[in-house]
This record gives sequence, structure tokens and C-alpha cells, in this order.
Amino acid sequence: MLGQFLEFSVHTDEILESLAFYKALGFSELEISETWTHKYAVVSDGDICIGLHSREFDSPSVTFVHQVLAPHARSMADHGFEFSVLRVDEDVFNELALADRDGNTIAMIEARTFSPASDDTRGSACGLFFELTLPTRDAVRAGLFWAPLAPQILRVREEPTTHMRFLAGRISLGLSESIALDAPSLCFKCDDRESLHHLVDRHGLKQRKFPGFEGAFAVLEAPEGTKLFLFDEDFLGESYLVDESEGAPPT
Repeated sequence: MLGQFLEFSVHTDEILESLAFYKALGFSELEISETWTHKYAVVSDGDICIGLHSREFDSPSVTFVHQVLAPHARSMADHGFEFSVLRVDEDVFNELALADRDGNTIAMIEARTFSPASDDTRGSACGLFFELTLPTRDAVRAGLFWAPLAPQILRVREEPTTHMRFLAGRISLGLSESIALDAPSLCFKCDDRESLHHLVDRHGLKQRKFPGFEGAFAVLEAPEGTKLFLFDEDFLGESYLVDESEGAPPT
């Protein structure tokens, strides 16, 4: 129902500062289209794409592409979904937005707004991206909202805090009840702490050690506020990422 994951979209008034942060960590800047009239840039490590937008919107949002958005929006409305943004017409770029039960924003647009990462766009000093995590007060209740949108559950853990992981438009999306998570965030398995710390020190990046979320050894905060949590291991035991040519997670 969601379509294909496109980007983790965030608002920033200082795109160049955010670009410098991600590039210092080894992310690559991708070529954008002329779809948006506002200032816009995209960075990627080959697995996760982060869209930096100067326009005001309910930021951050998890953004997907659905090529037949107008009839899809009507179908979603018939199933009880309510939209905070709905622009679907023949003479506009079709887009919609809605919030889940915890206020996390989901956006859908009709086409890509940047070129896919090339084959050599692989990795960053953060390591392997394994989950985009959304905070929730009640993971089971949140899961009931997400299940029609992302019907494939990858993993559920009940202790010490409930955590659910879905396959959402070919990306691993988590719902976490952890009180240490205060906003949608990105999770990475980092195998080279020494190189990461060297880059952090050299570029003066904002870092906090042992932030209390799922055993992360550090969290980096981008200029626009995005938090990148760094782990020695995937806290649910295994990472799921799906190649664009694939339809299911690896076994």
C-alpha cells in the first residue's frame, strides 16, 4: 500500500551545514530532479537516503513513491485514513501526507525526486544502516495502524521494551516504546568505532556517548536535528534490507 521507500525527509534552514555533516561521515550527495521549487538536496550511503528540504512541512517524514497516487488516495480514504496534505490533480505534482497514531508523518508522492544511488555509493563511517525507528507510546496500538500499510512483520520483541519491526516499502521500519527515543531516528551497525571517532573529532561533530537507546554506544546529531544511533550489533539480532530488484527480505 505504501509504494517504494524514497527518503527520510527533514526540514532544514541550513542545507549546506547538513550536507557538510553527512559528507564528513562519508555519505554521497545524489543528483536531484527539478520537481521541487524549494532548495533541496539528498544524501545516501547506498541504503538509506536522507532528503534535506528548505520548505516547511511536518518534519521529519518517512516518504514513499506511489505512481498511481490519486486513485490510491481515494482507496486509502475509503479505508479510514485521514490526510493532513492531499494534492492530487492532473496539473499538480501529486502528494499526500498523514500521521500515524503517535504523530509520526508519512508522505507519499507520485514520482522520484532524485536519481538512485550508483553501485559505488556504498557505506559511511556510521556503518550498516539497519532500521528507521519511530517512537511510540504503545507499539501494539501503533502496529495496528501500520499493519495495513506494511503487512510484513519482520520481528517483534516484548522485553525490556516492546519493539516491532516491519518491512515498509522495502525498508526496515521500527516502532519503539523506548523512552530514550524522542523522534524518528536512524540506526546503524558500526564495525569501526576508531575511524568514526576520528572523523567526529576531526570535524567537530555533535556526539553523545551511551545515549540509553537499545544499547547504542553513541548518537550523532545532524545540524537539522536528525539523530543517528550507532550500535555494535543490530539490537533485534539481524538486519533486513531489500534491494530494489527484490520483493522480500533476505533469508
